[in-house]
Amino acid sequence: MTDSETETADPTDGPGTEAPPTTGSAPAEPSPTAGSADPASAESDDSSSVTGTDDRDTTTGAAEGAVAEPDGSTAAEGVDGEESGTNEPAGPAPSDAFGALGNEVRMGVLRELAAAEREVGDDDVGDDETSGLRTFSDLFEASDADTSAGFAYHLRQLDGHYVRKVEDDEAWYELTYAGRKVARAIAGGTFTDSVTRDAVPVEDPCPFCETEALELRSADNYTSVACRDCERRLLTLPFPPGGHRSHDDADLPRAFDRHHRHRIALMADGVCPECGAAVEGSVERPPENLRERLPEDAERVWLAMTCESCGHRLRCPVTLSVLGHPAVVSFYRDHDEDVRERPLWNVGAEWRETVVSTEPWCVLVSTRLDEDVLDLFLDQEGTVVATRRSTVE
Repeated sequence: MTDSETETADPTDGPGTEAPPTTGSAPAEPSPTAGSADPASAESDDSSSVTGTDDRDTTTGAAEGAVAEPDGSTAAEGVDGEESGTNEPAGPAPSDAFGALGNEVRMGVLRELAAAEREVGDDDVGDDETSGLRTFSDLFEASDADTSAGFAYHLRQLDGHYVRKVEDDEAWYELTYAGRKVARAIAGGTFTDSVTRDAVPVEDPCPFCETEALELRSADNYTSVACRDCERRLLTLPFPPGGHRSHDDADLPRAFDRHHRHRIALMADGVCPECGAAVEGSVERPPENLRERLPEDAERVWLAMTCESCGHRLRCPVTLSVLGHPAVVSFYRDHDEDVRERPLWNVGAEWRETVVSTEPWCVLVSTRLDEDVLDLFLDQEGTVVATRRSTVE
């Protein structure tokens, strides 16, 4: 599994791409799959299992199914070792930084300091400058080290990068940013837990066979939306072990959907959900291997987004990237609907995608409710540059 996560929302069943409705004319009828309320089909690169690479996910949950597939690239391949921004990175080499973590005593220090932070209640913040901190003696007593001298050695390996000393009447210690990230990853099981759980029913009809037989299947920290009847896998994306532990069967589908729709929205807004760096977007045709699975009359347009720093990538139907746009949210609210309540694998049959031009790229994403139509125009980078509301007579 690679460090870079490529999420791909592939419109195997995404929104239809027939000509969108225009003022005074009715929208084209959706094809049996394209444009219908179908789930998004997300899969790993090999499309045969849910054990793809971490950051390579595909989600096509636009108007219909969404295919999410990891692409298997690594962070190094994505950025060629270049740093984003203007400041030179400070700190140890990656091999030294990770080498310092290779001891259970040191892991215990991070866990103990993380526990100290969790003990700080809202009412305590600011009242005591040592709230959330631990002294050398506190940390030593909580450790499995045999001697204080041996423990001091291990603490020195963490000092400066994972923990920092806060001078007072005596030395106190707290987590740094890096230490906090590692401690949370340990607690969440990010690097240690592999979750496989029984299938969970999903309350949405299959966009292909129209039976209510969708379910979530989870294996090795990847979760798929698939149909029991037609055996079509609609979406496969990673989901953290901590998410599986804290959400029961009834809540898992919603949590899984919200987790990924916010990641898509964040990347579409130009911010990497992995590292916070800048993201570049580009509209494109779906890959040939996925295009072959689309209905013949369905044209699809993807938005490919790549982090300039960590190499995290996401590809999805352009429709999924605009679900949180203010014009879309407002349009649905005006019709007493909340588009945010529609899961990625079933956002509605009313969506259409149309390529207006390719030189330069201009994509029209449209949705219709009752007699009202909302058009959104996207440029080459996938940015909404204009919106238009109209009424079909």
